[in-house]
Amino acid sequence: MATLPGATCTAQDVAQRLTSDGYVIVSGLMSDREIEAARADLGRILAATPTGRNEFEGFDTQRVYALFAKTRTFDRLAVHPLLLGVLDQVLGHYPVVVNTMWPLDEFTEENGATRYVPGSHRWEPGRQPGAGDPVLAAAMPPGSVMFYLGSLWHGGGANRTGRPRLGVILEYAAAWLRPQENHCLAVPRDIVRNLPERLQELLGYNIYPPFVGYVDGSHPRKVLRAE
Repeated sequence: MATLPGATCTAQDVAQRLTSDGYVIVSGLMSDREIEAARADLGRILAATPTGRNEFEGFDTQRVYALFAKTRTFDRLAVHPLLLGVLDQVLGHYPVVVNTMWPLDEFTEENGATRYVPGSHRWEPGRQPGAGDPVLAAAMPPGSVMFYLGSLWHGGGANRTGRPRLGVILEYAAAWLRPQENHCLAVPRDIVRNLPERLQELLGYNIYPPFVGYVDGSHPRKVLRAE
């Protein structure tokens, strides 16, 4: 498992490992205080969140959508300087999606830690994992973050412990690509107006040069402020 220390690694270190291996884990990006705050606030949200509706969501899994409409605990992490530096280096080239998985409980193979096939981001289009391909589990402690490319074969593992596993996925897509979740509708505008400007941009209130994303000829941030 490729792990880099968050206190000393650079965005270039992470980007190089990410593009080479398809994934990398960085330790120590969340403090104990942030972990506990996130657990508590997500616990409040999960109390009113149903389990999944299909096999993809997981019939025993609770998924929180529109995260930034419901909690402020990940605002700082979503725009962490190291993370943004990695995105600047990676999304500007061939990858179109970078995912980050933030464990709030210990992730182990037994409790269903994210599973992935190393090097699969370099496979020819259409190839699927076979019996001879290694499938690894991203075991990591709370406070870490796993970066992995959208083109890397990955998925959730089976939780065989009988105890829940809590984690948060933040997905970043190239600015010209329609994202998986429509945050412009999911997060109320009165909330967005009070978020940091960089987080507003990441939620969709931005343009991809020269003009993708304009609203009536203006930058969407101007429209947001005018309301």
